Amino acid sequence: MTAIANQPEAEEDFGPELKPPRPYNLTVTTVLAVGSLVVLVPLYFILAMSLKTGANSDAGAGFAFPFDAAFGNFAAAWEMVNAPVAFTWSVIISAIAVVGNILIPSMFAWAVVRNWDHPLFRYSYVALLAGMFIPFVVLVLPQIKLMAAFKLDNPFGVAILHIMFGLAFNSLMFYAYIRNLPVELEESAALDGATPFTIFRKVVFPLLSPMAATVGIFAFLNSWNDYMMPSLIIADVTMQTLPVVQASYRDALSLNINVAFASYALAMIPAIVGYLIGQRWIIAGVMRGSIK
Repeated sequence: MTAIANQPEAEEDFGPELKPPRPYNLTVTTVLAVGSLVVLVPLYFILAMSLKTGANSDAGAGFAFPFDAAFGNFAAAWEMVNAPVAFTWSVIISAIAVVGNILIPSMFAWAVVRNWDHPLFRYSYVALLAGMFIPFVVLVLPQIKLMAAFKLDNPFGVAILHIMFGLAFNSLMFYAYIRNLPVELEESAALDGATPFTIFRKVVFPLLSPMAATVGIFAFLNSWNDYMMPSLIIADVTMQTLPVVQASYRDALSLNINVAFASYALAMIPAIVGYLIGQRWIIAGVMRGSIK
């Protein structure tokens, strides 16, 4: 009995230690709430107005919920601005811009990172970044004349310009990300006889998925919402993008404010969906690229 009584009591296993919850920060919560309202309230207003009729959108009723949704506004907007053609050209330009803004800067940044000791690569990178400080208004007239001289005053010329104007910043993003990648993987592939292109395609590029998604989402948003460059470059009005076409039908759309909001919602929905799909990749890419 004494031996049993003197035995130490077995320690109870309560499982993994639970971390205390983070302290509540009223300031951060307030800033996030205000920031969310600044974004969500205009989005709600646009969608609500696009689903109302003229009688339900009088003064003071803009924020009222559209219980009797008028989906016919979207069909009217789709036909009024010839949305199928403009939508198609916007998709083509954005797709080319996304692919170019991912492939070209990533290959350039990888070459610079792995050959940083070579003066040519180092000076080329510095010269490219210096282009970020040239004001856009200085380049407007030269780029118009250049595109016209090369017969690129069309949507494909706009896509090329979207790639060129994003080259410096996107190269900077990929440069910061690639510096964190282990070079041993590339050396191992080189020992197995892989060419530089094969190393980039099969070893490096798959590791760039978070940053590639980040750059791709921002490239899509910038290209899809761009109004100035297509309006300046594209000479054929039948090949204009959706933002330019909407602006050209401004007087017609102003006669029916609900159809106008439906047209704006049609142009806005693809950008919102694309951002919602890629937002977790954006956060991962930015955080990985900022840590060395």
